[in-house]
Amino acid sequence: MKRPGGEGTTSFKKLHNKQQLKPVKKGVSVKLGVAAVLLIAFPTLYFFYFFNAAAASASATNSSSKIDVQKLWDAADSDGWRPSSIPRSDWPPPPSESNGYLRVRCNGGLNQQRTAICNAVLAARIMNATLVLPELDANSYWHDDSGFQGIYDVSHFIKSLQNDVRIVESIPEIEKNGKTKKIKAFQLRPPRDAPIMWYTTVALEKMKEHGAVYLTPFSHRLAEEVDNPEYQRLRCRVNYHALIFKPHIMELSHQIVNTLRSQGHFMSIHLRFEMDMLSFAGCFDIFSAKEQKILKKYRKENFAEKKLIYSERRAIGKCPLTPEEVGLILRGMGFDNSTRIYLAAGELFGGERFMKPFRSMFPLLENHSTVDSSEELKDNTQGLLGSAVDYMVCLLSDIFMPTYDGPSNFANNLLGHRLYNGFRTAIRPDRKGLAPIFIHREKGQVAGFEDAVRHVMLKTSFGGPHKRVSPESFYTNSWSECFCQTSASNHAHRCPSDSEHEVTDNSNGKRE
Repeated sequence: MKRPGGEGTTSFKKLHNKQQLKPVKKGVSVKLGVAAVLLIAFPTLYFFYFFNAAAASASATNSSSKIDVQKLWDAADSDGWRPSSIPRSDWPPPPSESNGYLRVRCNGGLNQQRTAICNAVLAARIMNATLVLPELDANSYWHDDSGFQGIYDVSHFIKSLQNDVRIVESIPEIEKNGKTKKIKAFQLRPPRDAPIMWYTTVALEKMKEHGAVYLTPFSHRLAEEVDNPEYQRLRCRVNYHALIFKPHIMELSHQIVNTLRSQGHFMSIHLRFEMDMLSFAGCFDIFSAKEQKILKKYRKENFAEKKLIYSERRAIGKCPLTPEEVGLILRGMGFDNSTRIYLAAGELFGGERFMKPFRSMFPLLENHSTVDSSEELKDNTQGLLGSAVDYMVCLLSDIFMPTYDGPSNFANNLLGHRLYNGFRTAIRPDRKGLAPIFIHREKGQVAGFEDAVRHVMLKTSFGGPHKRVSPESFYTNSWSECFCQTSASNHAHRCPSDSEHEVTDNSNGKRE
């Protein structure tokens, strides 16, 4: 079961340090002895060197070792790029006659469903099919049957995509042999990350045969990387222009944002220190025996069996950051206790004892329940409504920080949306680079700790345009397909003339 929940253009010089060991030429036994000593001593030598190198670098080159926190409250440098997802080549409207009806059931949480909706629209375009309004799975985690109509603005969705695909709310009834009945859709299970060819052959054949097909489950069932940039731009039109939450959700989200911003800048953090993610990652050892039993039971019931060793997982950054580690990163970067933080998270596993160190560093913590004066979210903090509000608040915050952007649809989609909404600042911790620093701190090696954290974070992303490199998802980074430059030397990157009218309003996400 899964939940939903750029690199800045300012370049920083990397420190390249080399150590050379002189070869020992006194026989095989001596060589083996030296090798054994080095093997044992290397981790300590490395971290001693790393911490001291970071500290020396900080004092020697002050300008390249400090992070300008004030600049992070502004958007990243766009380098002349702007969002643009309108077609740039021949893109005819859908034919009046389609090949049949396409139904899909989008499983998972809100943001996994969101990517599935984008894929469904693209699949309908590819197959020249009429898309039936996507079904949202009322899954066992959310216990929420709001459906598409309860979360998204249906009329806006249909109208904004009228030049791309035909969309209906349900399969219409037909008359056959004097009787009126609905077309029965043929059920298919698409392969994971199915290529376009699967839709134009297998699925289309069944659609023409039966009049309609029903694709279920429909999560990650269409390959993200496709060669046609117009197909990718269609995904962006769906994701960033057509999928707008219902007016009352938008109004509630803006009330929360306005309350937070009335006292200055604020940062949003997606704290993924939750039972499902901890179980998935296999990070148990910091919990009590009773808590470990709960996590292991959850893992056994929901994920494939696999031997996971905590120390190994932690050492390579595969564990979600603890709340305390998040606080230490922010403090190392230069944020102080006056920083206002909005937490987007489900129920944190382990309770208040894990939050206490974070709260002591950053006491101005809020979530949608503490800020919502209407109390509309009181009984729906874990449902699709709560997730939708969290999404909008994080989208509109000055800075967004995901603490675990591995298999996290919420964090990954937000990173992509913020990139498209004007390169809004994102802080993406390098968990692999930070892990050994935290491990050594726990062992009492605190000298140069903050310098070491800063040294790692200087090399991470801060929200500017950057090349997409696997495993980064298209939904996390749609540059450059869904962006253009008004004065580009490369004709393929030049903004089309009518893109001047395409504006993403950060307050509602609509294209105007």
